[in-house]
Amino acid sequence: MSDSPSPEQSGRELSFFGHLEELRSRLFRSVIGILLGCVVAGIYREWIMNEILLKPAIQYHISLQNIEPFGQAFLYFKVILTIGLIISSPWILFQIWSFVAPGLYHHERSWARWITLFTSLCFLSGVAFAYFLLIPSMMNYIKQVSNPNIHDNITTSSYFSFFVNMILAAGLIFELPMVTWVLARIGMVSPKLMSTYRRHSIIVILIIAAIVTPSPDPVSQLMVAVPLYVLYEISVVIARLAYKKRD
Repeated sequence: MSDSPSPEQSGRELSFFGHLEELRSRLFRSVIGILLGCVVAGIYREWIMNEILLKPAIQYHISLQNIEPFGQAFLYFKVILTIGLIISSPWILFQIWSFVAPGLYHHERSWARWITLFTSLCFLSGVAFAYFLLIPSMMNYIKQVSNPNIHDNITTSSYFSFFVNMILAAGLIFELPMVTWVLARIGMVSPKLMSTYRRHSIIVILIIAAIVTPSPDPVSQLMVAVPLYVLYEISVVIARLAYKKRD
């Protein structure tokens, strides 16, 4: 026996309680995806801890210490939850899109369904940038400026917060092209506007780079500012293409 058609396929409009039921279903599926991601992270927790999280500190001989009774247990819990969220992020984005899609026009669905894929790629590109370039440069700076008469013992909670903040900040920053595409398609941003305020954007980019990088190292700040400016120029091109399709 065939499944019953969805509301958007049958032409019916969902009632208020129907929307609540659909939202509940999407939230439940998102939670299941997060739990599965956490299970995978839990299975490979030792490898994730030693080969991913602690590798930058080990590589640059930075000592870490735990000063809380259950500090390491909570650290494992945070690592598993964070990695589980990253693993399940494409699935969560897909659930968001599936909930929003019935309220869009057909021509909007044709381009919006690619948002899940490219949003995930942009976020993962930012994560890779932070892990392979940004965090190692900061670790190297910490090692270079350390005084030999002062022994640095960084707490694991502080190191984890620094690590996750850099990862999430870079991932969100790399979403700029996708955000620009969506805003340009709905008419909130135009390529002319972005080109007009290019000089102002450079100042904002430098401020963001100074805020995102906790160290005063100019090299690390430039490593954030330069990709941000490149992403801005890419966003101008994307806005131009989006505006042409919109017209």
